[in-house]
Amino acid sequence: MKILFVCQYYDPEPFCHPDICEELVRRGHEVTVVTGLPNYPMGNIYEGYRKGEKRNEVIRGVRVHRCFTIGRRHGILFRFLNYYSYALSSSHYVRKLKEDFDVVLVHQLSPVMMADAGIRYKKKHGGPMILYSLDLWPACLSVGGVGPGNPIYRYYHHVSEKIYRQADRILVTSRMFSDYFQQEFGIADTEYLPQYAEDLFDAEQCRKEPDDTIDLMFAGNIGAAQSVETILNAARLTRDIPNLRWHIVGDGSELKAMQSKSADLPSVIFHGRKAMEEMPRYYAMADAMLMTMGKDPFLSMTLPGKIQSYMAAGKPIIGAADGETAAVIREAECGFCGPAEDAQTLAENVRAFIARKDTRDFSENAKAFYNRHFKKEVFMEKLESELESAVR
Repeated sequence: MKILFVCQYYDPEPFCHPDICEELVRRGHEVTVVTGLPNYPMGNIYEGYRKGEKRNEVIRGVRVHRCFTIGRRHGILFRFLNYYSYALSSSHYVRKLKEDFDVVLVHQLSPVMMADAGIRYKKKHGGPMILYSLDLWPACLSVGGVGPGNPIYRYYHHVSEKIYRQADRILVTSRMFSDYFQQEFGIADTEYLPQYAEDLFDAEQCRKEPDDTIDLMFAGNIGAAQSVETILNAARLTRDIPNLRWHIVGDGSELKAMQSKSADLPSVIFHGRKAMEEMPRYYAMADAMLMTMGKDPFLSMTLPGKIQSYMAAGKPIIGAADGETAAVIREAECGFCGPAEDAQTLAENVRAFIARKDTRDFSENAKAFYNRHFKKEVFMEKLESELESAVR
């Protein structure tokens, strides 16, 4: 198959979907990516991609075209300039494409408007479009305080419905997304396709050597949705445990604020953003991984990709999250999970984890659950089947 892959973000930005494209190439398909200029997560266009540099590349067999994009920087104005600059420039680019693709695959993160280029190609050339939804619009706007009563929310509800209805098939990363599409838009034709972790996360390589400390680790984006402040509050409630350390690996809009709020917490260690290839070494420092999320109806429906990475590495998980994430942790029997933003319960669960002493069953359960439900081979077989079915 010849596949047109549409997503605003791509390598070298820290996302896993380039691996999907490369695996499709390894399976004999041709993949062309229409993406933006890399600037996530810090908001500035990366060195080497400015002033027209590297607009066309071939990365490990994947053809990549980068469309004009304004860096997201900071603030709502630049965020929207970032969103719409890609939506407009990518739509303009595909309008000029003469090449025939068998299927369009939209990898839909935020914003939902990144799907516009896929829709534009479909309307001009015909053929099917599959949309893989990793963020729900407009529900995700509620995390930023824009709720259903807000005119902006209502506008993007209309925009989102128009976009989602253009898809011939919608694949979802969380079981609760299917309920949302049915209730909000009357769209019933969805299929559950949870993310997988990159091959880097091997349980043996990520195993921690025994020592005298208890090391807990949060790894990933540090933004409002991740509620890292819940970790800091739990750290304050467990100051009496002298050998307990809290590691925060990652970067994001809330990093400086979290560093400032943890000034009185020597047990909290910020490591900054690390390359994906380095992450197994950091996972190997941890006795358990932390999964925290904000208390929000939208967030409760999501299943963040770090859950798959944690499980692939065979790591116990201690969470403060609601909805789908909490359900998966409990279903897998791989750790403890309390309510979102509940630092008291998180602290109690940390104490329970420490008191347990032998947590090998959590590790084994995490890896076994990953192999049954989230393994890369399972994902790719299902995705390939969906693409081939759409073409037929």
